Amino acid sequence: MATSHADELAVQRERLDRFAVDLDVAGKRHRLEELQAVAGEPGLWDDADRARQVTTELKRLEVELARIDGLGERLDDLEVLDELAGEEDDAASAAEVAAGLAEVQAELDRLEVVTLLSGEHDDADAIVSIHAGEGGVDAMDWAQMLQRMYLRWAEKRGYETEVFDRSYGEEAGLKSTTFEVRGPDAYGFLSVEHGVHRLVRISPFDAQSRRQTSFALVDVVPVLPEVDEEVEVPDEDIRVDVYRSSGPGGQSVNTTDSAVRITHLPTGLVVSCQNEKSQHQNKAVALRVLKAKLADLERQKRAAQLEELRGGPQNVGFGSQIRSYVQHPYQMVKDLRSDHETGNVQNVLDGDLDELMEAELRRRVRETSEAQTASA
Repeated sequence: MATSHADELAVQRERLDRFAVDLDVAGKRHRLEELQAVAGEPGLWDDADRARQVTTELKRLEVELARIDGLGERLDDLEVLDELAGEEDDAASAAEVAAGLAEVQAELDRLEVVTLLSGEHDDADAIVSIHAGEGGVDAMDWAQMLQRMYLRWAEKRGYETEVFDRSYGEEAGLKSTTFEVRGPDAYGFLSVEHGVHRLVRISPFDAQSRRQTSFALVDVVPVLPEVDEEVEVPDEDIRVDVYRSSGPGGQSVNTTDSAVRITHLPTGLVVSCQNEKSQHQNKAVALRVLKAKLADLERQKRAAQLEELRGGPQNVGFGSQIRSYVQHPYQMVKDLRSDHETGNVQNVLDGDLDELMEAELRRRVRETSEAQTASA
């Protein structure tokens, strides 16, 4: 007789209904209707900034609600198929229900992680900066590997990315890079990546093939729609330098001085952009990145928890890492905060970061809950 999966389907249905409440799906449907009405206004693009904000939020809500609705429809189909399998004693259909149920459960497990993102700006886009640390040319190569890892991760999730600036090493790799990741909860997920990342491998740059340990700092800040109004940057507080964009090894990729570097004199923050075609466009992007970083600093000051909110120490060397990636003498990636580890290093470097991110998010929630219980 075909096995019924009615009880398991009911459990997953209950989970989906609970997540719909936790994620305020009803409120988001109402907001979606409002945005669709605004998007249909004839003069929307008279204000390009407002139009981009509307269309970006609209797309995010459409993606998020489509995910919820798709799971609901999948459960509907499985429930009907399960009933038919029981009525007709069809073992093949029952097996199809079991396989579909496993897929739905896995998707709900991923959706559950989204409910852990309760930070003030977790749903925002993210600006990621990577800086090579100790390790010489290997560290610069490691910084470039990390950039590829995050861009691949974003691609797998359907997020949009834009690289603003790359400072290439003389021999290989990147001294630093800055890029934006746009998508639902991008900052919430990427915020757990903030800190020092350590790579251990046989150096491809060492003629004697010796083992090398390299470090890179990953810095992540949220992009806020209101950041232009929230942060004032007087002209006298910044120094703007223009220079010629360059590629790997100093090779020129632009015949005009269009790249822009902005130094915020009071804080010493430096941001650069060479991705756009004109100096004006590069300056506008660099200012936006600077304002996002200044907003992040201001939030930290108000919270009086600079070190905690910055996600760890800023020393980019031994003893300061949050995660280790070991390729020799064994294969392992281990997050030193959650203790989550995997032996498939290449998959991680190819962008399979979800398990590591989820483990750290769960650890954060557990730690917060324990702290609240202890203080009660």
